[in-house]
Amino acid sequence: MKRLLAFVLAAFAFQLAPLAQAQAPQPPEVAAKSYLVLDLTSNQTLAERDADASADPASLTKLMTAYVAYTAIKDKKLTLDQKIPVSRRAWEERKGGGSLMFIDTTMTPTVDELLRGVIVQSGNDASVAIAEAVGGTLDQFVAMNRQAAAFGLKNTTFKNVTGLTESGHRSTARDLAVIATHIIRDYPELFAYYSIKDYKYNNIAQPNRNLLLRRDPTVDGMKTGYTEAAGYCLIATAQRDFPNLGADGKGPGKRRVLTVVLNTTSMEARANESQKLLNWGYAAFDTIRLFDDNKPIVTPEVWKGSAKQAKLGAAGGLFVSVPRGEGGKLQTKIERTDPLVAPLTKNQRVGTIKVTTSAGTPVIDVPLVVMEPVEQAGIFGRAWDALRLWIK
Repeated sequence: MKRLLAFVLAAFAFQLAPLAQAQAPQPPEVAAKSYLVLDLTSNQTLAERDADASADPASLTKLMTAYVAYTAIKDKKLTLDQKIPVSRRAWEERKGGGSLMFIDTTMTPTVDELLRGVIVQSGNDASVAIAEAVGGTLDQFVAMNRQAAAFGLKNTTFKNVTGLTESGHRSTARDLAVIATHIIRDYPELFAYYSIKDYKYNNIAQPNRNLLLRRDPTVDGMKTGYTEAAGYCLIATAQRDFPNLGADGKGPGKRRVLTVVLNTTSMEARANESQKLLNWGYAAFDTIRLFDDNKPIVTPEVWKGSAKQAKLGAAGGLFVSVPRGEGGKLQTKIERTDPLVAPLTKNQRVGTIKVTTSAGTPVIDVPLVVMEPVEQAGIFGRAWDALRLWIK
């Protein structure tokens, strides 16, 4: 018979408090139609307004254009130094009135150059060229929609690779934050493109339109967008040193916050509102390491296994973001199903880690997983434990 066991770990003396509290910090006034503030270290949304409202994504579309190209590079379908012919279709983006890298059909830019054109210069011509390099035709947006579906984005549909206004080409602040997060986590070596402040191609130098790259040294991305329908949009992200995030839970570590602002009135407005939200996210909340990766939280008995105990913990460690000044108010309860019977596989979920305030207000629930696999014992060991379980 299986029983649900709950283990309450002593209240941690961490500087923590839950987002779910009634007294959660109020975000500043934001002059944007919709916005979202996400702590990527703890995977918690700190604030939002109309984050699921359908919106024209403008050139924020190019986040997915680039992601599909990154996947092609990972799959060795493209290399960064590979030269790409420029089609007439890419050249014809000059007629559309949007941002350009200024490539033409006599040129063969490399994949690396095209990615800089897509990201730094927000070139529509570069976006078409890179999409054709990956997919062979401009139908590459089909792959973008397939990837959006794989991410679980139910409110995003791409009709083109550039972000120019087109009927049915829609996304949301939350969905765009998911795409940006995947770039940061899935392709950290390629994320560096988003911090490039200037790029010159075809003897034409253009600055990155993300003004925060020059104003805030902790900002290292990520993408701007503008059309008349979308207004001025910006996804910004910063990484700052923060107390209590070191491997020992005491020293400083890096904390990353990401913001999305959609439909502001100007380049200055989108930069100012993004900076305001970034600063608020860092100032109003603490993000603390509760448990380290690869270190067990509990080691309960295993039945019918080659080992007597299982090492259980949180995959990737556990970080929590909470309003500043709410330290020492957390309890952590572990719920798991007993008995644990081998075999157990690595990352197999066997319960839940529930973090609450001392008053019981939920903060976050994360899976309790097996950190090291446990094979089955031999026939005699299994028989003995079967008898013990029957008696128990």
